[in-house]
Amino acid sequence: MRIEGYASLWGVADLNGDVVHCGAFADSLVRTGAEGVRMLWQHDGCEVIGRWERIVEDERGLFVSGEICDWSGQARMARAVCGAGAVDGLSIGFRTAKARKQGRLRVLSGVALWEVSVVTFPACPGARLRVAAA
Repeated sequence: MRIEGYASLWGVADLNGDVVHCGAFADSLVRTGAEGVRMLWQHDGCEVIGRWERIVEDERGLFVSGEICDWSGQARMARAVCGAGAVDGLSIGFRTAKARKQGRLRVLSGVALWEVSVVTFPACPGARLRVAAA
């Protein structure tokens, strides 16, 4: 099952008080490419459910596209719930490389991206996926 969507949006405060600036992922993506970023289920490092084939920064945010595979029970469950529209969130797992405080917010200008998870409740409410045409 192919999926795509935005894992992060520029300039939008998430529920944790983080705001990501455009370009924050650039260095990390040069180092790892999409193949170095894991597709996980609910941020569980033991639940790799597929692979990201494309991760790019565009004018809106961090756009991802990839495939949820069928190699495990959890991957098959992810395919089923995403296909049914029951789960449509995306969320990033990262290490902060560069940030500054702005009031109650943490503004991220450098991020080492480790993983993008398919999640039930994304920290950034607008970080959503859709099932892509085959």
